[in-house]
Amino acid sequence: MSALNAIFRKTILLATHNRAVAGGVRRYGMRLGAARFVAGETFDECAVVLKSLSDKGLATNTTLLGEGVASEEYASSVVASYRTILDGIAERGLQTNVALKLTHLGLDLGEDVAYRNVADLVDHAAKLGNFVRIDMEESGRVDPTLRIYRRLREQGRDNVGTVLQSALYRSEDDLRSLLEYHPNLRLVKGAYLEPASIAYVKKADVDASYLSMARLSLSDGGYTAIATHDEKIINELITYTYQNNIPADRFEFQMLYGISSQLQLSLVERGYKVLVATPFGPEWYFYLMRRLAERPANLLFVARGVRR
Repeated sequence: MSALNAIFRKTILLATHNRAVAGGVRRYGMRLGAARFVAGETFDECAVVLKSLSDKGLATNTTLLGEGVASEEYASSVVASYRTILDGIAERGLQTNVALKLTHLGLDLGEDVAYRNVADLVDHAAKLGNFVRIDMEESGRVDPTLRIYRRLREQGRDNVGTVLQSALYRSEDDLRSLLEYHPNLRLVKGAYLEPASIAYVKKADVDASYLSMARLSLSDGGYTAIATHDEKIINELITYTYQNNIPADRFEFQMLYGISSQLQLSLVERGYKVLVATPFGPEWYFYLMRRLAERPANLLFVARGVRR
């Protein structure tokens, strides 16, 4: 089954860049099921969802979907949009932070461009008592992302975290190199199609890497965001925290909006903090395709929408 899932995942991710597929999904996707995973196309729509999740005892973050901007002017407009989002979170009293991609802030136009833009947002968030998570993208962008994160921390900005992907061979070494900052890290398995020369292919290897990294992060003095829907991994790490007297305020579980909703609530009932990643925006296509690639059940959900 795992081999079939790997083939399924690779097929979906390759199809993502097919013009015909992209055109059809962009035209009909929100009606056919994308709204299950994307909390609207505007912040006002998303804010309603954020409030409803908060009412259930769930923490949240939000992301203005988008990546790979082609001009500094556009990147500046994204910064302005995120400032408005941060202001809107504060005005509504939402317990929500922000997660963003550096390519959406101009990383492909130059590392300094992305640094200036994300530093602006981290500083704006700090004034509002909020936090910014820098998402991790494809393997080729790991080094500049980590350089920018280190630069922010070394300049005294503590309200910022980043992400590491257990699928990459290098990630545990990256984690060890960050421990001096006592970082706030989100650990994920990885949603990108990477070559076997730099990434684990077998699910069992990705899972083993994830558990090793999570134990290492939990044992340090930082904060660990355990981002997975894998109940086996969740239970193993809960046991690890008990056995090693790691307090519950040193970690949280993170899951995606529209996936494993009952598991999210059951963990809250057990006294754990659970954060739901709740993205929005008109540029939802690539995000949706990655969600479809992760689990065959997600594609079946959309297929039911097609039949309706």
